[in-house]
Amino acid sequence: MNQANQAVPASRAPEAILLVGGKGTRLRPLTVRTPKPMVPAAGVPFLTHQLARARAAGVEHIVLATSYLAEVFEPYFGDGSALGLHLEYVTEEEPLGTGGAIRNAAARLRSGPDDPVLVFNGDILTGLDIPALVDTHRTAGADVSLHLTRVDDPRAYGLVPTDGTGRVTAFLEKPQTPEEIVTDQINAGAYVFRRSVIDGIPDGRPVSVERETFPELLAAGAHLQGMVDSTYWLDLGTPHAFVRGSADLVLGRAPSPAVPGRRGERLVLPSARIAPGAKLYGGTVVGEGARIGADARIDGSTVLPGAVVEPGAVVSESLIGRGARIGARTVLSGVVVGDGAVVGEDNELRHGARVWCDAVLPAGAVRFSSDQ
Repeated sequence: MNQANQAVPASRAPEAILLVGGKGTRLRPLTVRTPKPMVPAAGVPFLTHQLARARAAGVEHIVLATSYLAEVFEPYFGDGSALGLHLEYVTEEEPLGTGGAIRNAAARLRSGPDDPVLVFNGDILTGLDIPALVDTHRTAGADVSLHLTRVDDPRAYGLVPTDGTGRVTAFLEKPQTPEEIVTDQINAGAYVFRRSVIDGIPDGRPVSVERETFPELLAAGAHLQGMVDSTYWLDLGTPHAFVRGSADLVLGRAPSPAVPGRRGERLVLPSARIAPGAKLYGGTVVGEGARIGADARIDGSTVLPGAVVEPGAVVSESLIGRGARIGARTVLSGVVVGDGAVVGEDNELRHGARVWCDAVLPAGAVRFSSDQ
């Protein structure tokens, strides 16, 4: 979405809570040493894109709800002034779920009881019109407003049907049969809460807003409003999705003011070295200090800082961790290689294979036959 469409409504922009405490289990080995929101996407930690879009929408104060590897965030972002933000950090000693994390962060909010508070999940890449969601919330007089998006196959998501005015009528968790699929609208992971609703979430215990808070509010007669915004939306919870999201940022399909360079087929960060004959395309990112050998071909992939791809290697839709090495003529397709790992020359890995951090795969250890 164009930033021109992010004009702030006349009333004061709300503050926000950003949920960045998840362990990112599905993204391992990427998240063994790095929390999911800090894994680089299009050259910067993914969280940078979320913060920059919130700031472009007029948000100035954001509370980061941290837990897993919480000590990583503040040294990188500090007080947020480099992004024009005021950032604060709240850490969960024990995982509290989405609702518990929101409640735990509320102590750092400055909003009054009826003021709107934005809440974002830390693993969603989206073109959501943030001011429009806030405006919808205010106009409807809602207790909670939800960003909804439409998907072709909603079976992996929670469905959120609405009436003709956009008011939420039910929450249906992961339907499987055709009779259960009553809408293609799903919870897209961005909300506006009335501050007093946040204060009503139980304190000090795990709470899921999706399974507990929202259904209970609905049963109690609260006003939950849905806003369908079907611009770009991607849950970055899997390695394949994360790599795709990074490529889409580079290609300009996904919006962000934080991409450190011009959008196009490739993004090469300073101090990276690309040998003659190497071809980079499809939104490929090459991080600082990384080296790409002669005649290597890299399509829609992310090569993190300090990694080496040796001559003649072919890498597609894959992520190469920090300091990892990919041997000459090795072929990777849909693969994640952890930080510091070595994949020797003349290997071929495909179909979601993962190489753990610091693992060493000898030359020629894995090959696929031509009919696979």
